[in-house]
Amino acid sequence: MTTTPAMTDATERAAALLKDHRASIDRLDAILVYTLAERFKHTQAVGTLKATHALPPSDPAREADQIERLQALAKAADLDPEFATKFLTFIISEVIRHHEKLQK
Repeated sequence: MTTTPAMTDATERAAALLKDHRASIDRLDAILVYTLAERFKHTQAVGTLKATHALPPSDPAREADQIERLQALAKAADLDPEFATKFLTFIISEVIRHHEKLQK
């Protein structure tokens, strides 16, 4: 099959769009990493406070509130709430693990 100039132009435009989308994804990935790092700095401070004052490493009521809040945010952002819940649940489990380590 031979390519026509129109197909080549369309392919070039598609390649340029793909490059732009990937650059945006790369920037957003960086934002996610730095945002998570900042979040974990705060949760580490919370963990230290909890350990210092003999508070439990987890707070199930707060965690449930956070999941509910994140689900609402996900719906508003047109993101799958189930995915958002899985993501936050993973983060919470990491935070609790860190808090438990601080209490030893």
